[in-house]
Amino acid sequence: MAYRQKDYTYNPQLTTEENILLDRLFKFKLSHMAEALEQQFLNPNSELDDFHTRITALINYEWDQRQTTKFNKLLRKATLKYPHADFDESLYEPDRKLDTHTIEKLQTCKWIDEPKNLLITGSAGAGKTHIANAFCITALQQLRTVKYIRANTLLQQSEKARKTNSSYEYTNEMSSYDLLVIDDFGLMELDLEKCRDLFEIIETRDSRKATMIVSQLPVANWWDLFKDSTYADACLSRMTAKAYRLECNGRDMRKTE
Repeated sequence: MAYRQKDYTYNPQLTTEENILLDRLFKFKLSHMAEALEQQFLNPNSELDDFHTRITALINYEWDQRQTTKFNKLLRKATLKYPHADFDESLYEPDRKLDTHTIEKLQTCKWIDEPKNLLITGSAGAGKTHIANAFCITALQQLRTVKYIRANTLLQQSEKARKTNSSYEYTNEMSSYDLLVIDDFGLMELDLEKCRDLFEIIETRDSRKATMIVSQLPVANWWDLFKDSTYADACLSRMTAKAYRLECNGRDMRKTE
């Protein structure tokens, strides 16, 4: 189509004046509006609608397409494990033992603005990561920046940044997201260096940005993961203080699948 080209291509089905209008919209970087207007020009029944209806359709189409483009860009950067996760009816199945009232309240994403942390814990296969990714999708739909990363990957990248003298840049990147999701917390070693790396990331986000921690281990057992008690106290104080909590201890969803 003409509006997809680098240079506008004359459409012989349209009048000269109509082609000029489309060309100008294209130059104004309103390509989606040009697309919608072209369809109106080509549809002989468009004139049955009044001006307000037609201009509203053009503006809304441009808006919706730009929002979709922004969402898709944010989704790619979020690196979700389940990019199509959603809150389906299975949440309400009794054997999943989920606090659906809390889940519904958290779907508003107001906790990201507060900002507060969210701790999701529970048994393996209970759907913790899927629920976490569904929260991410909800946040992305509101055009918030999100980053999903496994704890082990986060610490490996932090170590690499430290060895290449780019720790400051990496920490700033991790602190910039509206929501940072650290999955599989507890399935990693936390020696002194990793304690420091984790602390720097948690500290830069504390009271500034929301962080979601997903773990098979109960929060009461997290302290034992740290090789250094000082860092354990410092990190856990920032991670758990006033954080919302969600338990997932229902049936094994993998066995169901």
